[in-house]
Amino acid sequence: MISGIAHVNITVHPGTLPQAEDFYVKTLGLVSAPVPELQRGAILWFNIGSSGQQIHVTEGPTDPKHSRHPCFKLPSLDELEEIKKSIYDHKVRGGPAAPMAADKPGEADSGTKGKEYPKRFFARDYAGNLLEFTI
Repeated sequence: MISGIAHVNITVHPGTLPQAEDFYVKTLGLVSAPVPELQRGAILWFNIGSSGQQIHVTEGPTDPKHSRHPCFKLPSLDELEEIKKSIYDHKVRGGPAAPMAADKPGEADSGTKGKEYPKRFFARDYAGNLLEFTI
């Protein structure tokens, strides 16, 4: 029986793992995890809280128009708004790790609206990976 997700792997442009470290740690607040010795320099692992779940980032083809995405769950509306602000602020600041797209705090959230989606928003990291955030 499947009991959860161990990890989701996303890809970024070759040579940009330092930007991934910057965005996923400093902007999203994920914690870097050690990678196997033989994979050092080729992949990054980030822990999602203490859930045992991870995001893995490798270099490879990207497609900033695709709709596949991980969805990150936040414990409260306040924390959802906090991460939304962090992502938007990083977009405004710019730089090589700045997200390609970010919803502006205080304005309508992106994504389909409806009772099934009480509160969520989307962003695209610097490589174009679509990321969803919800409570």
